[in-house]
Amino acid sequence: MTATTATRAHARLRPLGAANARWASGFWGDVHDRTRDVTIPQIWSSLSDPAVSPGLANFRIAAGLDAGEHSGPPFMDGDFYKWLEAAIAALETDPDPELAARIEHIAELIASVQRPDGYLHTPTIISSRNHALRQAQEPAIALADRFNFETYNLGHLITAGVRHHEVTGSTTLLDAARKAASFLEGLATNKPLELARSAICPSHYMAVIDLYRATGDEQYLRLSEAFIRVRDDFEGGDDNQDRLPVREQTVVAGHAVRANYLYAGLADLVAETGDSELEAVLELLWRDVVDTKLYITGGAGALYDGASPDGSPWQGDISRVHQAYGRAFQLPHTTAHNESCANIGLILWSERMLTLTCDAAYADVIEQVAFNSLLSSISLAGSEYFYTNPLRQVRDLPYPLRRPGDTALHPVPSPPPSDERLRESYLSCFCCPPNIARTLARFHERAASLGEDGLYVHLYGGSSLDVTTDDGRRLAVREEGAYPWGETVSFAVTDAVVDAAGRGIPLLLRIPGWSSGATLTVNGEPLAVTGPGTYTRVERSWQQGDVVELTLPMPVRVLRAHRLAEEATNQVAVRRGPVVYCVESADLPDGVVLEQVALRRGAAFTPVETEVAGHRVVALDTEAVVLPGSDEDALYDDLADSPLATASVRLVPYYAWGNRGAGEMSVWLPLVW
Repeated sequence: MTATTATRAHARLRPLGAANARWASGFWGDVHDRTRDVTIPQIWSSLSDPAVSPGLANFRIAAGLDAGEHSGPPFMDGDFYKWLEAAIAALETDPDPELAARIEHIAELIASVQRPDGYLHTPTIISSRNHALRQAQEPAIALADRFNFETYNLGHLITAGVRHHEVTGSTTLLDAARKAASFLEGLATNKPLELARSAICPSHYMAVIDLYRATGDEQYLRLSEAFIRVRDDFEGGDDNQDRLPVREQTVVAGHAVRANYLYAGLADLVAETGDSELEAVLELLWRDVVDTKLYITGGAGALYDGASPDGSPWQGDISRVHQAYGRAFQLPHTTAHNESCANIGLILWSERMLTLTCDAAYADVIEQVAFNSLLSSISLAGSEYFYTNPLRQVRDLPYPLRRPGDTALHPVPSPPPSDERLRESYLSCFCCPPNIARTLARFHERAASLGEDGLYVHLYGGSSLDVTTDDGRRLAVREEGAYPWGETVSFAVTDAVVDAAGRGIPLLLRIPGWSSGATLTVNGEPLAVTGPGTYTRVERSWQQGDVVELTLPMPVRVLRAHRLAEEATNQVAVRRGPVVYCVESADLPDGVVLEQVALRRGAAFTPVETEVAGHRVVALDTEAVVLPGSDEDALYDDLADSPLATASVRLVPYYAWGNRGAGEMSVWLPLVW
């Protein structure tokens, strides 16, 4: 199906960039400042220091500026581009001449390495350069191994090139992006098997649509359609979501990052073509994840190592999968994988579905991921990172949990004790930290969107929004409040232009799916509110000084899991507003260990302002039940008949765990009736 003239012609919502949406204050304003001041510079200090990371060094060697061999994982180029995208986002929101000069210098370095045909993969280019200099060994061959991640790298190059041009006007990296897309087009035409086999973690699906939107050149839209044809003709496996044609898929299986990136890219294509059949497939698959495979924290991809159990009845044909979506309701706690990139991929997929549908359910999931598993992946200081995001950490685990962030080291280091898995400032498998950085650096783009029927506000936490419609109407609002800790979100109109009939731009505020009993006033006058999981519409002739106040009651909710989620049987989790809570051993009384802590049905929870590692949060205090101890060496032990004790216990936001040193943690706790 051919796109119409305007890009995103079939999307109901259009995203807002930094000129129209900012996190100016509040919760997300603080995260934005931390990302700019700490996270982006800290990652650069790692990537640019060859004693820490080969990220920059590989490009310098490939350009002939330094001598040496390629080091690090083959996807390091893509991770370098992701950091570059984060830095470009920071340059857009907070102009900095020194950063601008550094980015342009890096862009020139990258462009100098690219082959004339558009191929750019530093391991191959370094191998070829060294072969030409020394004739020491046969040079590496492009696309020889799907796990060289060439198309993943090229996709992130294209995205960074588009963003660089949008923010700075420079064509240095945009030209490199065009050449990279031409290389992919050549593969689609002449080597479709090689392209299909290499299309893992398919960032290039989203990237070529980015390039189409930036240039208006329809060859990139046609290339996106070619990617699907090539994939559908390839006989692969569920690990890479290519066993079945995409339109025949009914459940999400396989590697979670690859799945979420694929479906995000397909949603981008739907926004351009209006392919209703493909949109229906994506809605079905998204519901499969959210209804049966998503952690309460928004974590995605439950299993360290799984299989695609329903792909075939024959064992020899079953795909073995790393960091996998498992069966429905297969959601372990201690061994939960939930790679940070997979959780980010779910945000990418969900925001694209939101633009297609205006369905608040997608914004609910973005918020669920953002306040929980996204923020858990980075320390409160903004300088250390998790690769995996488990829901439970325990002492003395009798088997090692691998160090997934160090799998690019040889030999891979022995994992730490099970209760000492902490965030690290640098991971040799470095895909997650720059992905976290670019997601947070561009998080203002998720605050709101503009539709034909008004300004949709998706997320709360300190935004400043300013939009103008094609007919000249304008609405500028600034959010105040203590969200997610406080229940009231206030929007002050700072400027407004109405049309000749006095009509302003309608304001549509998301009523979260977790909310019940929301109320709304405009200048103190109450208005009707739609139910949870919707957008409530406020339409009036806006004037500067108008105040819209939305109250979202935040009672503490004690939640249970589906009966088939076996690891959560007879356990509960605690949530207040969008924030999921956990118990850490640092907050337990002396003599009480994690497995003894239980919650009593009907227990009261008191919100308490406090600090975790110097950062303000709202914790929950409660009187917990202390279960009797047991023989830790016994596989089975008699249940003690001693009376149950009680103790005061504090729960902290899940995203804040692991910031006070080694210890145990659990989101799910036993329930005592």
